[in-house]
Amino acid sequence: MRTPFGARFWSEGAYAFVILSAALFVVATVPAMALYPGGSFTDHTTVGYTFSRNFFSDLGMLTGHDGRANTVSMVLFFCALTLVGASQVLFFLAFPRLFAAEARARTWSRVGSAFGIVAGLCFIGVACTPADILLDLHIAFVKFAFRAFPIAAFCYAVAIFRSADYPRAYAWVFVAFGCALVGYVLLLEFGPTITTDEGLAIQVGGQKVIAFGSIASVLVQAVGARRRAVAVASRARTETARAA
Repeated sequence: MRTPFGARFWSEGAYAFVILSAALFVVATVPAMALYPGGSFTDHTTVGYTFSRNFFSDLGMLTGHDGRANTVSMVLFFCALTLVGASQVLFFLAFPRLFAAEARARTWSRVGSAFGIVAGLCFIGVACTPADILLDLHIAFVKFAFRAFPIAAFCYAVAIFRSADYPRAYAWVFVAFGCALVGYVLLLEFGPTITTDEGLAIQVGGQKVIAFGSIASVLVQAVGARRRAVAVASRARTETARAA
């Protein structure tokens, strides 16, 4: 029996899109860094993008800290982060379907997805608010994103632990990721100020760690979810064929 396109998309295509988006984020930000004109928050005279002194958000500014136009890097960063945010929304729309038949996990998955979707929309908001002209709104989107994301991670950890047969390893990935996100929120709130060179390096380093950690975590979860979704769909087709 042929599987409808919609069912195939939610069981395979949605997660494949998430995986592709994570890869494209890395691919797009590399040239964005290479083309960034220069300057950091504490030193406007630096040349180019300094990995330990420039935030990812610097790539999304209309003008670099050195005063020169940053158009190409801004466009690349906007496209990359918007794609990541959209793929996260898609991921959290698809993921609850894997827990729909299990009452003990279903509610947790739905709550987790609600917060995950909010985080994804906030990442799109970050992309749409260049830090050099809309700083307050940009920071607000960042804070909301990293407060919603750990709640989503912890809710899904509970959902997986309460699931009858979802591999527990993925729950522990969510737990570790959620703890890392909480740590980053604490760094944002109580860490050193970016007005000093040392404080800037610590905050930039924390952002880089959590950004690449987020990509790795989402990749792991998307790969695992896609495998499970394909297995569930295959089992359903087999059962339907037997019943016929």
